[in-house]
Amino acid sequence: MSRVALITGGTRGIGLGIAHALAAEGYDLMLCGRRPAAEVVPTLTELGARGIRAAYQIADMANAAERSALLEKTRETFGALHVLVNNAGMAPRDRRMMLDATEESFEEVLRVNLQGPYFLTQAVGNWMIAQRAADAAFSGCVINVNSISATVASINRGEYCVSKAGLAMASQLWAVALAPHGIPVYELRPGLIKTDMTAGVTSKYDAMIEQGALLEPRWGTPEDIGRVAAMLVRGDLPYASGQVLTLDGGLTMPRL
Repeated sequence: MSRVALITGGTRGIGLGIAHALAAEGYDLMLCGRRPAAEVVPTLTELGARGIRAAYQIADMANAAERSALLEKTRETFGALHVLVNNAGMAPRDRRMMLDATEESFEEVLRVNLQGPYFLTQAVGNWMIAQRAADAAFSGCVINVNSISATVASINRGEYCVSKAGLAMASQLWAVALAPHGIPVYELRPGLIKTDMTAGVTSKYDAMIEQGALLEPRWGTPEDIGRVAAMLVRGDLPYASGQVLTLDGGLTMPRL
């Protein structure tokens, strides 16, 4: 049976970069997002050209019923699941300074960025445990795609930072909870990655890069993150469950 990876938000940006990397490793892919299925057909076709199966399901991570439907579709399509990549996330629809931010925005961002992956991991973790009980050779892992905003404060999007700080703790908690079952959990913290999510702040970060804010003076790419994810699912970082990999070109390294 082929190995299967579920990547939330896997049809664009960092998620798509990871999808291409895992497809190159021979993984069949279950992808989800909010876009209509017709819009992602070219992406599925491109991924399928690598000789793997790629499927798509509309699913909002904030919606428990849609998360359940996503897993049911994965079972029906592939019959197994070896890798979960919690990548889907959102920035506030309207960036506001913390003194003016709304509870509605706070709730929406936390439901998508924290509550969704927390409980998706719960469901997938139980499924992986059952698969391992049925087959001692089963191996699985969970990767949470987080952000340097887990520790770097941006007061014009406080709800985003809080959601990412919460996801960092969730990663630790799930690493501890799943360790007895041989399922490692890893956290990736990208920095400035060139995606549609960062398109609106390109000039700001271009200037920061030009002024020497990074040790590696360039934008990161979804492909950079995909290569690291592929390393983790191959098992090339053993004895390291619960670890955080900061992929930010040195942006957050303290310097004098």
